[in-house]
Amino acid sequence: MTRNSVPLHYQDATTLASLIATGSVSSRDVVEAHLNRVAEVNPKINAVVTLRADQALAAADDADRAVADGAELGPLHGVPFTVKDSLDTAGVPTQRGSKLFAGFTPAADATAVARIRAAGAILIAKTNLPEFSWWTETDNLVTGRTNNPWNLDRTPGGSSGGESAAIASGMSPFGIGSDVAISVRGPAALTGIVALKATHGRIPYTGHFPAVTSAWWHVGPMARTVRDVALGYSLLSGPDGVDGYAVHAKNAEAAIVPAAGRAVRVGWVSDTAFGPVDPEVTATVAAAAARLVDLGCVVERVQVPFLDGDDALSALMTLVSSALGPYLRALVGDRHGELFRTGAAAVAARDPSLTEVLAAQAKREALRSAFAEYFSTYEVLLCPVTPVTARPHGLSEHVVDGVTVSSTHVMAATSPFNLTGLPALSVPYALSSERLPIGVQLVSTWFDETTILRLGALLERKGGLDDHRPPVAARTAS
Repeated sequence: MTRNSVPLHYQDATTLASLIATGSVSSRDVVEAHLNRVAEVNPKINAVVTLRADQALAAADDADRAVADGAELGPLHGVPFTVKDSLDTAGVPTQRGSKLFAGFTPAADATAVARIRAAGAILIAKTNLPEFSWWTETDNLVTGRTNNPWNLDRTPGGSSGGESAAIASGMSPFGIGSDVAISVRGPAALTGIVALKATHGRIPYTGHFPAVTSAWWHVGPMARTVRDVALGYSLLSGPDGVDGYAVHAKNAEAAIVPAAGRAVRVGWVSDTAFGPVDPEVTATVAAAAARLVDLGCVVERVQVPFLDGDDALSALMTLVSSALGPYLRALVGDRHGELFRTGAAAVAARDPSLTEVLAAQAKREALRSAFAEYFSTYEVLLCPVTPVTARPHGLSEHVVDGVTVSSTHVMAATSPFNLTGLPALSVPYALSSERLPIGVQLVSTWFDETTILRLGALLERKGGLDDHRPPVAARTAS
């Protein structure tokens, strides 16, 4: 325990780095606390799939010697972190949730992993994901199903569901996930943590599987506090000389930025753009909008008829699957029997026609233009992350506000920002009547991550989610 009675495994990464740098605690103490937490709760949650206990403790001892020697320390010196198992880690298995890659061990780190290590952080574990990162729940044939620490019978989402569950339950203070339609923001919202999908190309994708879909994927930081996500973003962003989309200078700014001293203009929307949306989720977005008014922002409810979530999702999936499908079929070959149901569905999916691909591209360009116009009036769009809270595992349909929808509807409020490459932040805000987290999403114009991170820090957990520690139920999930 630390002086403020919060256990080490629930201190945020920024605090831990400060405690280690000042000698208030040792890196070994911090790493041991997190390893003990993994031993305590991972059997129930199954978020961690590869643990590096001995290596992490040895690295912690090295970190403590550096502190004692007065060496120059990185901003995350001695702090443990975790990584979604779709990102390469040198000498550490990267199994991608698939039997096709069981035991696969890369020779080099993904760029994002290398940058967090260079900041002094210590990799303690890899975390679970759906096969090929291709679903909104976290389950596969190699490492099994991950449960939500708020209710073990509910999903933590996907595809970064293992990462979100590990962070939410105190197994890790900071992690790296990835997002093609929902995959850092949705899991963050369902488990009560923070995640950022930055402008496409801000953070290099190098070393993430599959490389063929780099035009749409985003690598992003995940943590329990906005300040940790902001720190992670500052370390992860910038070109690496490999990713052809990560070509913008680290300090690149939006074409139009809010004038100094002027109130930030925020439009908010929920069910009219992404419906159906659970009334509790809409009420949470409305409450966050009201809080922004109290904080001095100019806020109004807006109509955004160009935002048809299912339309955007359909276009995005058409574009991604046009590249992913042929790639996976060549990769799988005659090993179809080794695939999980979601991986098998991705392989079996019909390739979109040229007409469908061109229509999806046209939708993308129209949506980008519509957002360019929107952000000439407003700096921020406030909206839901997911239309529902964490659902039971394995549902093919959801009933949302009395309407039956496909399980893919969970991506309605996130996919437009992947299709257009806009930055979007998932912020934990409130608890539902079932005591499940509800998050809100802040979206800004391209390259203006600063504004949404600043507003996110003002909003986080101000709507009733005052404790970021889930119950991690003692019972075993059914």
